[in-house]
Amino acid sequence: QLQLVESGGGLVQPGGSLRLSCAASGATLSYYTILWFRPAPGKEREGVSCINRRGGRRKYADSVKGRFTISRDNAKNTVFLQMNSLEPEDTGVYYCAAGSFDDSLSATMYDYWGQGTQVTVSS
Repeated sequence: QLQLVESGGGLVQPGGSLRLSCAASGATLSYYTILWFRPAPGKEREGVSCINRRGGRRKYADSVKGRFTISRDNAKNTVFLQMNSLEPEDTGVYYCAAGSFDDSLSATMYDYWGQGTQVTVSS
């Protein structure tokens, strides 16, 4: 079974940057679309960003457009989320998830989930 492990979270000041990583094992990551998800009020089903298998199609929630960038390195079985211009509202636990469909921000469409990594944005 596919396993996902997130890393890279931490404490950062507003306006700062972090890069999250999602490392996969047990299967080839190129078979899956990957979602980054942060539980938040009113966003229980909408992820932060997703990327398709080859990396050519990306989607972002309105709240992070222009600030976050998702990418993947299939040779390393890893997906990244570069987070710039961080705001206190970005605080939370970030999970990565894998699905077999093309691309969707709907968290209900994903079958495999990591353990999450904590991001705290505070001055």
